[in-house]
Amino acid sequence: MKFLELRIPPPLVGGLIGLAMWALTTHSLTGLSGSARLIVAVVLVLMGAGVSLAGVVSFRRARTTVNPLKPEKTSSLVCSGIYRVTRNPMYLGFLLVLIGWAVMLGSAFAVLGPVLFVVYISRFQILPEERVLQNLFGDEFTAYQARVRRWL
Repeated sequence: MKFLELRIPPPLVGGLIGLAMWALTTHSLTGLSGSARLIVAVVLVLMGAGVSLAGVVSFRRARTTVNPLKPEKTSSLVCSGIYRVTRNPMYLGFLLVLIGWAVMLGSAFAVLGPVLFVVYISRFQILPEERVLQNLFGDEFTAYQARVRRWL
């Protein structure tokens, strides 16, 4: 399954999983009222968008690529801003959006979407990116990995 590594843009992965979550939703399992569910979902989606945007801003400030399909074009290791808290804020942001969507859908099947996203992105996006960054930045990346967790 190595052929899937760095092939599908993570926003597309998140979008497809979100659509699948919606398609598989049959009935609500949550005890939250519709308005409470909406509030929680909106807060999670806004948090996710903010975390992802903070990651993009940090990359832009460092003048390095934000293209997840070409990690070999990375020109600098970004360790500041949101990257002091998580090594993958853009993916964490997508995850928060999917969790918000799952809350809104309130279905048992919807809960599987964020789990599937983490498994897929970890295996086919993050691990290959980390191999490239290790080759590019060596001990500096190893030290960064030791200081900052992959997700949170």
